[in-house]
Amino acid sequence: MSELSAPLASPATTRLLSRWLLLGEWRAHPVRAFVAILAIAIGVSLGFAIHLINAAAFNEFSTAVKSLSGQADVQVAGREALFDESIYPWLAQRDGVAVASPVLELQASVAGKQDGGPLHILALDVFRAGFISPDLIGAPAEGQPFDTLADDAIFLSPAALRWLGVAQGDTIALQSGTGQVPLRVAGSLQRARAGQRIAVMDIGAAQWRFNKLGKLSRIDLKLRQGVNRDAFQADLARALEAQYLGRFQVGQPNDENQNSRNNNLSRAYRVNLTVLALVALFTGAFLVFSTQALSVIRRRGQFALLRVLGMERGQLLRQVLLEGASLGVVGAGLGIAGGYAMAAVALRFFGGDLGAGYFAGVQPQVQFTPVAAFVYFALGLGVALLGCAAPALEAARAAPAIALKSGSEEVVTTRLAKTWPALACLLLAGVLTFLPPVFELPLFGYLSIALLLIGAIALMPQLAAVVFRVLQRAWLRTDTSSHAPVRSLTLARLANASGQAGIALGGVLSSFSLMVAMAIMVSSFRVSVDDWLLQILPADVYTRTTASGGTAGLNPREQAAISALPGVARVDFQRLRSLSLAPDRPNVMLLARPINLPDPGKSMVLVGETLPVPAGAKPVWLSEAAADLYNVKPGQQIALPLAGGLHQFFVAGIWRDYARSSGAIQMPLDDYRALTGDQDVSDAALWLGKDATGDELQQRLKALPFGASLEVSNPSAIRALSLQIFDRSFAVTYLLEAIAIVIGLFGVAATFSAQTLARAREFGMLRHVGVTRGQILSILALEGGALTALGIATGFVLGLLISFVLVFIVNPQSFHWTMQLHLPWPLIASVAAALLTAAALTALIAGRQALSAGPIRAVREDW
Repeated sequence: MSELSAPLASPATTRLLSRWLLLGEWRAHPVRAFVAILAIAIGVSLGFAIHLINAAAFNEFSTAVKSLSGQADVQVAGREALFDESIYPWLAQRDGVAVASPVLELQASVAGKQDGGPLHILALDVFRAGFISPDLIGAPAEGQPFDTLADDAIFLSPAALRWLGVAQGDTIALQSGTGQVPLRVAGSLQRARAGQRIAVMDIGAAQWRFNKLGKLSRIDLKLRQGVNRDAFQADLARALEAQYLGRFQVGQPNDENQNSRNNNLSRAYRVNLTVLALVALFTGAFLVFSTQALSVIRRRGQFALLRVLGMERGQLLRQVLLEGASLGVVGAGLGIAGGYAMAAVALRFFGGDLGAGYFAGVQPQVQFTPVAAFVYFALGLGVALLGCAAPALEAARAAPAIALKSGSEEVVTTRLAKTWPALACLLLAGVLTFLPPVFELPLFGYLSIALLLIGAIALMPQLAAVVFRVLQRAWLRTDTSSHAPVRSLTLARLANASGQAGIALGGVLSSFSLMVAMAIMVSSFRVSVDDWLLQILPADVYTRTTASGGTAGLNPREQAAISALPGVARVDFQRLRSLSLAPDRPNVMLLARPINLPDPGKSMVLVGETLPVPAGAKPVWLSEAAADLYNVKPGQQIALPLAGGLHQFFVAGIWRDYARSSGAIQMPLDDYRALTGDQDVSDAALWLGKDATGDELQQRLKALPFGASLEVSNPSAIRALSLQIFDRSFAVTYLLEAIAIVIGLFGVAATFSAQTLARAREFGMLRHVGVTRGQILSILALEGGALTALGIATGFVLGLLISFVLVFIVNPQSFHWTMQLHLPWPLIASVAAALLTAAALTALIAGRQALSAGPIRAVREDW
C-alpha cells in the first residue's frame, strides 16, 4: 500500500492530480459549471454595477452641492426656506468675518418646459460672491460688463443651456406666481460642473422680479485669517439661538450634517436596490451547492479509490473546496468586469438616476474602486465556498470501504440533510424580525430572510420524504397501483431517495420563493399606492400653476376668481412649505389645507385613531415617515419653525403618505394663515356643482385671465401619471426580478439534468429487469413534475413568509411607511407553470441522453 500511496505524496503529483480532477469535471459537465459561474457572475456584476452607479451619482451630487458654496467657511441658513435679510448686517459686522455673501436660492418653473423640473437659480451679490464663489459669477458678452448687475439678465450653466435649447442673447420666461418673468441669457457659467443645471442672476433683481423682497436663503461667511472655524461656528450657533430661537442653522459646506442630509435622502433606496441585486448571488450560492453535491455523489467511488491509494482526508477536502472556489473565482472575476462595463454603459446613456429621481440632472463618470471590487469579488468567492463546504466535508468524511460500494449515494444526501440546523435557522429568523433597525437600516430583516431561505432549503429532504412516503402509502392502498408500475416506481424512488430529491427541490425553492416574495412586495406597494391615490383624490378637478417650482402660486385675487367660477360647488386650497426640523436630515414638507377637525379621516388616510385636540392647542398630523424619523407619537408636542420662530403644535394623529419619504406634516389652512399671514396657495381641489361637467370646468379654468399658467387635471389622469412614475421608479426592481426568475429556470434545468445523467446505472438496471425506454422517460417526467410541484408549493409558502418580512419589517424600517399585502396571482401562476414545464422537459431531454448509451454499458461499473 505504501508503494501505491508514495506517488500521491509528491507535491508535483498532487498538483497534477488536482488539475486533472478539476478540468476533467468541467469537461464532463460544462453546462452545470457554466450555469453556476453565470449565476455568480450575474449576482456580482449586478451588485457591483449598482454600487458603482450609486457611488458615482452620490459623489457627483455631493460635489455639485459643495461647488455651490465656493470657498465659504461657515454658512447660516434658515429652518424655513426663506428668512428676513435684516440679520445680514449683524452677521457681516461680527468679529472674525471677512466677507458675508447673501444668497437667494429659487426653484423657478420654465414656461413651456414640462420635463426636467424647475430651474435652480442662485441669486448673488456679485461684489461679495467674487471673494467666496467666483466660479458662480457669469461671463458676460464682450462689451457688456454690467450684465452681471442687470435686472433682466440671467447666466446659465452649459447643461442648462442644452436643456433649454437656448444660446447667449436668447430670452427665457420663468414662472412667478401665475405670471411670467422674461429674462435675457446674458452668458454662461463656464466653471459649472458637467450636467449641473443652474442659473445665476443679481440678488436684487431676483428679489424684485420674483416677489421675494427682503428674503434670503442663506448667508455664506468667509472668515479672517487665523480664525478657528469650528470655534467660530459654535459661538455663532449659540448667539443665534439665544437671539433668534429656532430660526437658524449654522454649518460648514459639506460638513457631517450636509453629508448626512445627502446620504439620508437616498440611502434606503440604494441599500435595498443592492440587496435585490444580490438575490442572484444567493441563488448562485445554492447552484454551487447543487453542483458540488451532485458531483460528490457521482464521483463517490472515485474519491474512495483515491483514498485507498493514499490521498488524505485533508487533500480530498481541499480538492472539493478548490473546485467550488474555482467556480467562485471565475464567476466573481467575470462579474467585476461585467459590473464595471454595465455601470459605464448605464452612466453614459442613462445618467446616475436609477429611476427614483434622487440623482436627476447629474452626469457622473464611473470610477473603478479597488476596495469595492475586492468586497464584491470576496462575496462571489465566499458564496461559492459556502455552497461547496458541506459537500466537501462529506467527501472527506466518507469511509472508503462503504463509498466503493454501488448504491451508497443516498448516504451522502442523508448526512447533508440534518433537521436541527434547519429548525435553528427558522427559529432565529423569526426572532430577528422583532429586532429594531441598525443605523435606520433593516439589517436584521435582511438576515432573517437569508436564514429563512437557508433553513427551508435544508429542511427540504425531510419534507420530501414525509410528503412522498404519505403519497406512496396512499397510492399503494388503491386498486390502480397494481396496474400502474410507472407511477409506483416513481413514488417509490421519490419516497426512498429523498436526499437527492431535496437537492433538486432546493433549486426550485430558492428561485421560486424569492420571485414570489419580490413580486408580492412590489405588487403590494403598487396596489397600496393606487388605493391611497383613490382616497386622497376625492375632488373632481385639480389645478395648480404649470410647474412645481417654488416661485409659482395663486394669490388671493386668483383664488377668489377660481371660487367664483360657475359650476364650482366647493374649493379646497392647499399651501406647501419646506421646513427643516433637523440639520442632518432632508427637509419635511408642510401641507396647510382645510381639514375636517371633527372627523380628520375624511381629509386624509389615517393610520390608527386621531386624538381629541386639547383646548387652545393647534393640531398637526404627521406622516408615518415624519413620525418615525423624528420619533414623535400622537399626543406629544412638536416644534415647527414658522413665521420667524418656533411654535408648538399638538400631534393629533398619523397619516399615510407615499409621496414624501423624508416626511410630511398636515395642519389646518386657517391656523397656518393666522400664524404666518401667508395668503398664497400652491394648488386647488374643486368639486363640481349640479349639472356641471369636468370638461366644462376645465375649459372655464383655462379661460381665466391667468388660465394659461394653470395645469388642470382630473383624478384619473393624476392617478395614471403617479402609477407611471411608480413603475419607472421600480423599473430596475422589475429587471432584477426578471433576472432572478431566469437564473432560477436555468438552475432548475441544470440540477434536474445533472441528477438524471448521474442515474445512468439505475436506468440500465431498470432496462435489464424489463422496464421499457418509454416507461423510464415517463418516470422521469413524473418525477420532475412531482418534485417541481412540491418545490413550487413549498416555495410559495416560503415566499409568502419572506414577503411578510419585506412588507411589514424591511419596508417600514427602510422607507418608514406601511402598506397592505397583495398577491399577484397571474404572475405567480405563470412563473410556476414555466418552472413546472422546464423541469419536466429537462428531465425528459436529459433522460434521452442518459438512455442513449444502452443498458449494458450503463451497468458495467457494477460488474
